[in-house]
Amino acid sequence: MRGQLRAQEREIQMLQRAGVATASAELLLSRMRAKIDDLCLERDALRRAPTA
Repeated sequence: MRGQLRAQEREIQMLQRAGVATASAELLLSRMRAKIDDLCLERDALRRAPTA
């Protein structure tokens, strides 16, 4: 997932260099980054949880 984010960040940078408005894309990317961070925290908590 993080690799996909990096690819999208590069695409946004290319658009910015071309003079294309990228505010909505940047907002979406930040929401995606936050969701990935939340999922990683959840994964780590599940790994620490004792198994029954």
